[in-house]
Amino acid sequence: MNRLPRILPCAALFAAALLAAPPLAAKPADYATVVADTARGEKNRTLDAGRMPAEMLDFAGIKRGDVVADYQAGGGYYTELISRVVGPKGRVYAMTQPNFYEKDYWGKLVASHPNVYPLVSPGTGLTLAPGSVDVIFAHLVYHDLYWVSEKYQHPQMDVPQVLKGWFAAVKPGGHVIVIDHAALPGDVRETVEKFHRIDPERVKADMAAAGFVLDGESELLRRSEDAHDKNVFDPAIRGKTDRFALKFKRP
Repeated sequence: MNRLPRILPCAALFAAALLAAPPLAAKPADYATVVADTARGEKNRTLDAGRMPAEMLDFAGIKRGDVVADYQAGGGYYTELISRVVGPKGRVYAMTQPNFYEKDYWGKLVASHPNVYPLVSPGTGLTLAPGSVDVIFAHLVYHDLYWVSEKYQHPQMDVPQVLKGWFAAVKPGGHVIVIDHAALPGDVRETVEKFHRIDPERVKADMAAAGFVLDGESELLRRSEDAHDKNVFDPAIRGKTDRFALKFKRP
């Protein structure tokens, strides 16, 4: 049976696969081994030094057998890692938009990580079936909920509605992990448009309003030398931004 990634037109088509989630199992002990996996893409491996993936996976607390949605998965950096963490009985749903989806690249990734299932849909259609995942992992993309770009086919999102969908999708006791570029307080859409950053307090307020409870914070990616006054793609700061890591629990 052909299980290569496919473009799905709407959230309803996600439900059947997501509801087939396997049960939880034991937490893996050695994230360093996961990071050292030679099946990972070379481009992703070059990003390790600035992202501290072993420490972030430990913070996230993802377990073997978990079903995880990697929201706006990009180049699959965490998709690959989480695939090894959850093991053959777990699943990773790599959620991405058609314009960011490279068929050949993802075909190779799926071939080497058979528990990865790309779900490809326009931004407003990136939704999950109720009670279908243990964890939603949002790495450097939460701020994009407030981003609008005609060039990149990224529509304006109804943020409360998106988070309502996350709350419904995460099983009780499950988590949402948010890692993002830190910003100073201010108008969230202006800040995102100018810097591609977000104030962590805004994330906390959003998630609380959606019903989630803050369940942990990590300071490992904080960088005091970042003044928050440059766009994250500026060569002077790219890869060295001040980032926050938050863990939210669905009661």
